[in-house]
Amino acid sequence: MELISELRKFLRDMDKVLICGIGNENRGDDAFGIYIAERLREEIKSKRVVVFICYEAPESFVSKIIKENPSHIIFIDAIHFEGKPGEVTLADPEETLGEALSTHKMPLRLLVQFLKTQINAKFILLGCQPEQTTLFAPMSDRVKESAEAVVKLLKEIFIKV
Repeated sequence: MELISELRKFLRDMDKVLICGIGNENRGDDAFGIYIAERLREEIKSKRVVVFICYEAPESFVSKIIKENPSHIIFIDAIHFEGKPGEVTLADPEETLGEALSTHKMPLRLLVQFLKTQINAKFILLGCQPEQTTLFAPMSDRVKESAEAVVKLLKEIFIKV
């Protein structure tokens, strides 16, 4: 699987990783990042893996992120990137994908630019193309299957840290 090799390459020199689950659990597939973060928080017990459930405002966690001082940060979110519903991609959060296509207010690009002035970390965005983000709708089957696959993949990577 290409995604696992890309993540392993990104995490190669990891000391501490911080995972930020972003989303709105009341908007269908926008719950992607929250769902994954909740599962990882329950299942990964390592001081080198920190999980924040940021909901729609990762910028509200800036001081906590800085205090953790991670070597790597993974933002997980539903993003519109013209993929097929449920398709997962990795992107630089400072590029267009992280700037304009998140389903939330503040572009990740701005958050990452600020964090880079405070901590020395590597950043990546793990995104999933939503099928629907209707208010009070459940997560679609495709996106939930992708979320489960990502949880399994991340557990496989972090089981040894």
